[in-house]
Amino acid sequence: MTQRPVIGISTYLTTAAWGRFDRRPAVMLPERYPALVRAAGGLAVLLPPDAPEHAATAVARLDALVIAGGEDVDPALYGEQPHPRTEAVAPERDVWEAALLRAGLAAGVPVLGICRGMQLLNVVRGGSLVQHLPDRVHHEGHAGGEGSYGRHPVRPVAGTLLGGLLPEESVVVPTSHHQAVDRLGERLTVGALAEDGTVEAVEDTTGGCFVLGVQWHPEQGEDLRVMQALVRAAAAARPAAPAPAVAPAAVPVPVG
Repeated sequence: MTQRPVIGISTYLTTAAWGRFDRRPAVMLPERYPALVRAAGGLAVLLPPDAPEHAATAVARLDALVIAGGEDVDPALYGEQPHPRTEAVAPERDVWEAALLRAGLAAGVPVLGICRGMQLLNVVRGGSLVQHLPDRVHHEGHAGGEGSYGRHPVRPVAGTLLGGLLPEESVVVPTSHHQAVDRLGERLTVGALAEDGTVEAVEDTTGGCFVLGVQWHPEQGEDLRVMQALVRAAAAARPAAPAPAVAPAAVPVPVG
């Protein structure tokens, strides 16, 4: 049986309550992330925040890397003061996930950034973010409702990696964000746009490896194509398994 590619997914560091225990520090991830990886043919493993010097070791054991959604990225990472609506409350994730991204990009490991993950990919590549998108687009259509996801169309750019994966003129996607790409990072290309001009996907094909960020949440929908593409890239990038050793043929021993 062919082994499924190992897909590492970054996680939240937060507080939670379970069973008879009150709120305690916990490593968490919405279950739909690993469910999407499984449905696409991969084996999901979770990557809790750790010291950044361990990122390269972690990435070396993966076939692909997913940076999940979550809290706002600290604006200090792209040289700005926080907007009143910015909630940068995950410094451990910022440091760890930035190190994971740098290690993955350096090693040529396939990378997918989802929502916050796409934003952090842009920041790691020297870009910046719109800290409160409604200030620019004058509507709340990207945010979804309280505790729920919205939906809106995005337009994949023809000729890009994402345009090849989603060849339709327009695709409706699950969404929940109030920040977005502003200045595009180095070696990144826009792969999709919302109708209001918001960047909805970025990618880098200059190194010949799969590097993609999407602003929406594919794990909240039924479309497997983006994750399936990551899993295919992970499988293609894996070193070929060594051929099994062949035992030498038995030599008959003369009798008498």
